[in-house]
Amino acid sequence: MKMVVCGCCAASWRRCVVMSLRLLFLLPAGLPVRSQGESQSDNKQMDNITIRQGETLFLSCSQGDFVTHTAWLNRSSILYTGEDKWSVDPRVSLVTLNQDEFTIKIEDVDLADEGQYICAVQTSSRPRTTSVHIIVQVPPKIVNLSKDLVVNEGSNVTLMCLANGKPEPAIGWRMLSPSDDSLSSDSEVLEILFISRYRAGVYECTASNDIAVDTQTVELTVNYPPSVSDGRDVGVTLGQRGVLQCEADAVPEADFEWYRDDRRIFSDFDGIEIEDAGAFSKLTFFNVSEADYGNYTCIAINKLGSANTSIILYEIIEPTSSTLLQEMTSSDLEQTAFENNDMLEGPGAVQDGNSGTSTVFTPTCLLLVVLLQLLLKF
Repeated sequence: MKMVVCGCCAASWRRCVVMSLRLLFLLPAGLPVRSQGESQSDNKQMDNITIRQGETLFLSCSQGDFVTHTAWLNRSSILYTGEDKWSVDPRVSLVTLNQDEFTIKIEDVDLADEGQYICAVQTSSRPRTTSVHIIVQVPPKIVNLSKDLVVNEGSNVTLMCLANGKPEPAIGWRMLSPSDDSLSSDSEVLEILFISRYRAGVYECTASNDIAVDTQTVELTVNYPPSVSDGRDVGVTLGQRGVLQCEADAVPEADFEWYRDDRRIFSDFDGIEIEDAGAFSKLTFFNVSEADYGNYTCIAINKLGSANTSIILYEIIEPTSSTLLQEMTSSDLEQTAFENNDMLEGPGAVQDGNSGTSTVFTPTCLLLVVLLQLLLKF
């Protein structure tokens, strides 16, 4: 591509520069163009310059001897002619202008600054142009992301992520928390069919190119009806404190209700307290009475359904000396008597001097010995 800058024409230098800019985009490539002095202009194409958005761009061209006029132009306007600034953009400024170099800078480069720039130099003999193409790279930025979602179990879910950047960013999805490598996508869309409660969590969208990476997250909440853990029966001694516990898994969290037969139980009723904390509910008896023993039902409820479990509060009788003796079986008595009889007939037993037979204890005496040993055990 060639460009003509007017020689020593009568028109002003500024008009010549504008005309040169127009010719740059209107004349076909390769068409010979000559100045008024029939001298062909020198045109130099520099290698492309790649710069990242937000950085500072320096544009420089060599001057040489006998330079009468010089200018920097972009696609549609003049930026500088010599020391005169034509651009109204405050980011553009002059860095160096001397016999050897003409340099300007553009701060905080943006995508709109991309394109061709031309340094036009007018010497005493002929014009010379140097052109360079600026490529602006833009880090990826996610511009459209699905909002946090709340869905019911069994629904179909679609997550969307859109991003800008240059080069065009690659977009992907993954399940971040809890981590699940099997649930991912290498596109802007992540589809989850018939979602289950185990797919609830935080999902991350990643947009990346050669410049940088941008990530954003979406929280996905899955509602499901309650499921209640099997209740554990509780044994409590009369007059003691008793606690029945109920646990439910549900989203949203379940509300709890307690029943005795068909009668609902409320807190602070007949020495009873009900305490709910998240997934747990406790039914506390501060002083268990005979009337409190029986079957209790815990019901967990949310907007999607309910579940229940039964818990039995039963009596535990503390053992005493009298009850232990009453519960002693005949076999226990016989075994104890047998052991004591062996002890009495052992080597240390008292022998009758005349007959050589052992002294026989009366049944009453033997019973007393057995009872004494039992009492010493407890």
